Amino acid sequence: MQAQMQQDSKIRHLLSQLNTVIVGKPQQVSDCVACLLAGGHLLIEDVPGVGKTTLAHALARSFGLQFARVQFTADLMPTDLIGVSIYERGREAFVFHPGPVFAQVLLADEINRASPKTQSALLEAMEEKQVTVEGETRALPAPFFVIATQNPHDQLGTYALPESQLDRFHMRLSLGYPDRAAERELLRGQDRRELIDALPPALTPDDLARLQRAVSEVHTAEPVLDYLQDLVNATRSGRWFLQGLSPRAALAVVRAAKAQAYLQGRDYVAPDDIAAILPQTTAHRLIPVRDAGRGPLEQVRAMLDAIPLP
Repeated sequence: MQAQMQQDSKIRHLLSQLNTVIVGKPQQVSDCVACLLAGGHLLIEDVPGVGKTTLAHALARSFGLQFARVQFTADLMPTDLIGVSIYERGREAFVFHPGPVFAQVLLADEINRASPKTQSALLEAMEEKQVTVEGETRALPAPFFVIATQNPHDQLGTYALPESQLDRFHMRLSLGYPDRAAERELLRGQDRRELIDALPPALTPDDLARLQRAVSEVHTAEPVLDYLQDLVNATRSGRWFLQGLSPRAALAVVRAAKAQAYLQGRDYVAPDDIAAILPQTTAHRLIPVRDAGRGPLEQVRAMLDAIPLP
């Protein structure tokens, strides 16, 4: 019981600390934490200037993990991420120099400004937690997260992420513009970069491992799984989307719902947890039918409204 109270206290402190940096977005902050507690990679998509990179940077610092930030550009090469072997005359041998991907948290800033070749270099790292360089497989640190930001596809100089890579992201979130009160607090307050520089870790790697184990033990009852399968089958029916969710996507929903329930102080998943987390975990994996007249996120919400909670 005491250990549980300590974990709950650390979670509350973590959320409070993040909300001092990203003001007026408590739900998005909570979703980000849920994604990382579920062990998934996070994609934050929005227009420039709304705090995507600030949030990603604050998450990395607050989780107390070693991190590296890479600004993705059109001329970024796969070796700039993964690393390269260089011949060293003193050793008379090639020596591997690891790239920034060998960090516990990789902040991939504006990931869709890099070429598809460079984007694909992250696929093995995100799925297998390892990279293969010159025929040799090298394990990445544990834990390993990618927190990526991207600009809308209609902006100049962007490349759409391939479906195979989008599927590796556990969740995709959007911050949106702040409301008037939150923006006033930003205008009056301390510079966000100074806040991040002074941000202490709220967790240790051991804390994170314990929290992730606790999340994995959250119970999911059979009726809740029935509800999830009803939703998954609806995506495959052809009524809402061109192609339905895969079993991997369904597993991602379960893990995210467990993290959502844990953050709410419960040791079981409720149907509301599935409904609350479904748009963030599935919309980026789905393409609406041609006559939908809605984007993927709105289409997922419309499907949720059409399928009653158990």
